[in-house]
Amino acid sequence: MTDPTPRGQLKRQDKAMTQGEAEAFLSTSFCGRTGTLGPDGYPYVVPNLFTWHDGQVYLHTARYEGHFLTNVRFHDQVSFEVDEPGEIFPYGHIECDTSVSYRSVIVFGRVRIVEDVDEKLRFYRAFMDKYAPEDSWGREKDSLPRVNGTVVYAITPETITGKEGRLPPLHERWPARNDTASPGWQKRK
Repeated sequence: MTDPTPRGQLKRQDKAMTQGEAEAFLSTSFCGRTGTLGPDGYPYVVPNLFTWHDGQVYLHTARYEGHFLTNVRFHDQVSFEVDEPGEIFPYGHIECDTSVSYRSVIVFGRVRIVEDVDEKLRFYRAFMDKYAPEDSWGREKDSLPRVNGTVVYAITPETITGKEGRLPPLHERWPARNDTASPGWQKRK
């Protein structure tokens, strides 16, 4: 059975982010998850801290042969996801009439191992600027002696989609408004 929706296309266009909104969200999201495929046919999803710069997702791992590195060497197609939950809210009179506001972005693309030392250093500088922008611990700036002890990856997007469910104003939430989708219930507005 084939999926009628091509990869990277949203069925709910009313919730779609613009390309700029999706890229801005990638720039500020704290943690992402990368899905890879292994030689054994199993998918593997791993959370990573990351950066979004130069139109690519960059992340790193230790230089160990684990699932992630094995899978990247086996198959370069990946998906990468970031999300942020918002507030949970009721929209109807029965318990399951509950939703959550959210934002999420999914990247489908190709991953490669970054070999160029200058590109690795650009990643690490962007990474430190994102996660430790002000070094209040008094450490040496740009001291990156373990660069060669890690593997840096770059995901080049083929498609990027962003989706958000906005929190409705109070006057559009239950009990002010009943938007139940329960069978046999007439909506009262």
